[in-house]
Amino acid sequence: MLPLGAVVLLSAGFAWRSWEGPVVRLQTLEPRDLVRTVVASARVQAPHSVELGAQVTGTVRQVLVEEGQAVQAGQALVALEATEAQATWQAADLAVQQAAARLRQLQEVQAPAARESERQAEANLAQIRAQHARQQDLFRQGFIGQAALDEARRALQVAEAQARAATLQRQSGDPQGADLALARTTLEQARASALAARARLDYLSIKAPVAGTIVNRSVEPGQVVQAGKVLLLLAPAGASELVAQIDERNLGLLQPGQAALASADAYADQRFEARLSEVSPGVDAQRGSVEVKLAVPKPPAYLRQDMTVSVEIEVARRPQVLSLPLEAVVQADSAQPFAWVLDAQDRLQRRELRLGLRAGGVVEVQQGLKAGERVLLAPDRRWKAGQHLRQAGA
Repeated sequence: MLPLGAVVLLSAGFAWRSWEGPVVRLQTLEPRDLVRTVVASARVQAPHSVELGAQVTGTVRQVLVEEGQAVQAGQALVALEATEAQATWQAADLAVQQAAARLRQLQEVQAPAARESERQAEANLAQIRAQHARQQDLFRQGFIGQAALDEARRALQVAEAQARAATLQRQSGDPQGADLALARTTLEQARASALAARARLDYLSIKAPVAGTIVNRSVEPGQVVQAGKVLLLLAPAGASELVAQIDERNLGLLQPGQAALASADAYADQRFEARLSEVSPGVDAQRGSVEVKLAVPKPPAYLRQDMTVSVEIEVARRPQVLSLPLEAVVQADSAQPFAWVLDAQDRLQRRELRLGLRAGGVVEVQQGLKAGERVLLAPDRRWKAGQHLRQAGA
């Protein structure tokens, strides 16, 4: 049997503990930034891909790239057999040189020679005209007969015909003459044929139109390929985008332009910036999700096509507001939500709340509490206003 003094002390202790009340967990309210985010898994993809194929039917001689290889603009990727096309181009190039030489010959040799022949024919015609005039005078004076005059007339006609022919020959060699026009046309035709032959030769070498990465290769050396068949798929370098499936319940929160942070699963500790660029107008009924795309203005060097990435899209932000863990809020059915506050005397006070933005396990308090107040976490439904409670650790 306990001594009377011990019983008194135990009774006093129980009374003190009863007055102090149960031990509770508290949180002191302080303003802070409240950010609501939507988290999803995404895939890296280029905004567009370039399908590369042969423009002519041919046999693949060499494949110069592998899947995953980075390439530069203009870099050769696939070479087709080009022996026949090379010979055709060389023949066309020789035809151009021949036509150009013919044109130079007309301009530098035949045209000057034609002008000189015309001058000689005109000089000869002038001389024969003078002789014909003298023969006419002699005939009128009776010194020569009709036969001599007829001979002089025939000589004049021949000289005039020669002069006209020389003039025509000179005119054909003029800059606008027929010979030069024909020579120029022949040269242009030869050049066009050479361009066509060169183009066909170029078609036999498939080159990268832009810098990027080969993401798919479906061609091997020795393969006969048809015109238009896709042989390589190129993802252009530079801007990348992330494609994610977001639960359709979050559709009303998403707007193009919202900022996001992303991290590749393979480099989880390295986060990079992204921005929501597109929200699909349709919903995937089977998965109950909506597709969104996020632009990556400064993609990190390690980012690769089809890489798995976690994205966190900021859909709302409240700077320096009071907020509570949801476990501190008491709300039954449609009743006004409230929280329990411990006053300066460690007694319970009930505060009705007006709540705002929810972010994860936290909710914004728009009305009902002030900074510095102590709010109880995990409240007990048996608590009553005015009840004395003890803070954990006190």
